Amino acid sequence: MKNNPIIPYILIMAFGIGLIFFMSLEGAGNEKEIASHGEEATTEEGGATADAGAGGEELVSTCIGCHGGDLTGGMGPKIAGLDAEHIVDVLENGIEGTPMTPGLKTGAEAQAIADYISSLK
Repeated sequence: MKNNPIIPYILIMAFGIGLIFFMSLEGAGNEKEIASHGEEATTEEGGATADAGAGGEELVSTCIGCHGGDLTGGMGPKIAGLDAEHIVDVLENGIEGTPMTPGLKTGAEAQAIADYISSLK
């Protein structure tokens, strides 16, 4: 009898599915611990922490995609340490010709994000 060349691939696939299943069970058991790690995000230097009260949660979802994880620039310019009034103005009124469209954030949300960003160095 000849060996079937597909058998090793089937075994690898079965092992992978089993591994994913058992890892998901482990993650489900540690959901509180995993969630607590996400609440205390820090910059690469270990500097400022992002907490929801200081606009950090909004910052993570809104700014780092373009301005980089530590807000020192990426596709967009460095914004860490900018004046809070300028940041609120940009968030509410936008900058023409850029992805910073008017109304990204308004009121208290814009102010919380601006206060957080202006506190960074």
